[in-house]
Amino acid sequence: MNGSFPSHWQLLLLEEAMEAIIDYRGKTPIKSDSGVPLITAKIVKNGRIEQPTEFIADELYDSWMVRGLPKQGDIVITTEAPLGEVAQIEDSYVALAQRIVTLRGKSDVLDNDYLLFLMQSEFVQNQLVARASGSTVLGIKQSELRKILLVAPPIDEQIKIGQTLKSITTKIALNRQINQTLEAMAQALFKSWFVDFEPVRARIAALETGEDPTRAAMRAISGKTDAELGTLQTTDPDAYAQLETTASLFPDALVDSELGLVPEGWEVRELSRVTTEIRRGITPKYAIEGGVLVINQKCIRNHAINFSEARRHDDKERGIIGREVAIGDVLINSTGVGTLGRLAPVKYLPERTVIDTHVTVVRANHVINYCYLASFFLTKESQIESSGAGSTGQTELRRQVLEDLKLIIPSKELLELYETQYKPILKLMAKNEQEQIISATLRDTLLPKLLSGEIDLSKLEGIC
Repeated sequence: MNGSFPSHWQLLLLEEAMEAIIDYRGKTPIKSDSGVPLITAKIVKNGRIEQPTEFIADELYDSWMVRGLPKQGDIVITTEAPLGEVAQIEDSYVALAQRIVTLRGKSDVLDNDYLLFLMQSEFVQNQLVARASGSTVLGIKQSELRKILLVAPPIDEQIKIGQTLKSITTKIALNRQINQTLEAMAQALFKSWFVDFEPVRARIAALETGEDPTRAAMRAISGKTDAELGTLQTTDPDAYAQLETTASLFPDALVDSELGLVPEGWEVRELSRVTTEIRRGITPKYAIEGGVLVINQKCIRNHAINFSEARRHDDKERGIIGREVAIGDVLINSTGVGTLGRLAPVKYLPERTVIDTHVTVVRANHVINYCYLASFFLTKESQIESSGAGSTGQTELRRQVLEDLKLIIPSKELLELYETQYKPILKLMAKNEQEQIISATLRDTLLPKLLSGEIDLSKLEGIC
């Protein structure tokens, strides 16, 4: 969007187009462990509001929110640290922190869905930076924010633009939710089998009461009652037989180990003994085009890899033999408070890819498989996040910390069985992540064209 637009569109000052501008700067809320979710600048990222981690007490809500109450559909924009992150409020019962301004367009002047994408456009973002102040951290005063120019097509065209872009964003969000559900399912299974040892404990309890231990483990694994298992045996004997085989793979006892009680016959090993790679990446020789992808810490978030944030490395200037990332690797951010410890399994690769020096790659050897390794690391993310060493802002994740991590190694049969359970989930998650990238690319391509009038709105039908 370069500032040119159809002649029947208007240019409006932001303050002229707003029904409400809600600003809580200068006020610091009293936080609580639960209550009303608090929207802070740090959770407004990439066009959406992430899961709130801070709250204010319900009884303080009315006394705090005296400058105006947000409504569903309102737009929030961060005013500093960072400047210009934009998202839409989906639940009206939220509290607003400092460094957040809430905008609500006049109903007959500016559609809020359209405003969401307009505020993310280069046309508006450039104005925000131009009107910002601050030597260390850029921020914008409300008086300057009010002077931002907004492009306003007729309201019916705004609605069509907003609906088009939002339909793509909704598809991205749905794929993200599906992947979160899939990951939760896989982690629940991993925790049941390899952390809480529920099938083993069920077998032990059954033996103590003279019951069939395999039947007890079948109940623990499937969540079914004896009556339901009987029905399964009749209606789907193959599924029953598979469940019975699975239940028989778990031991009947727990024994002491350096990690506490573990199933009899299972081993405890250091990560260094079950991996072929625990290393940092390369120092890239950046290139505009050609070469290979190089993943940095910005790429790794929410257990996924955003390849659109990656840069390119000139592999002719600096070779990468033996340094490429492989599907099944686990990548771990290894530098800086707030970033260190974020990790993601490599579910797919769009092309040849390496990592930079701020990221660590871990690769399973023949003892375990990558499905087990990925699930293990997802249970250890919080521990790794707190394992950085060094001064504030310069914390580093030492290789030794990872090498010394201890994990429980079950039988080969159980490892293989878990792989058959988790691998299809990883493949589906990979498919969804690729669809997210395709959708995001489409949205980002359409955004400037729609907001400049370059695309004929009558031809939008079916484009998404």
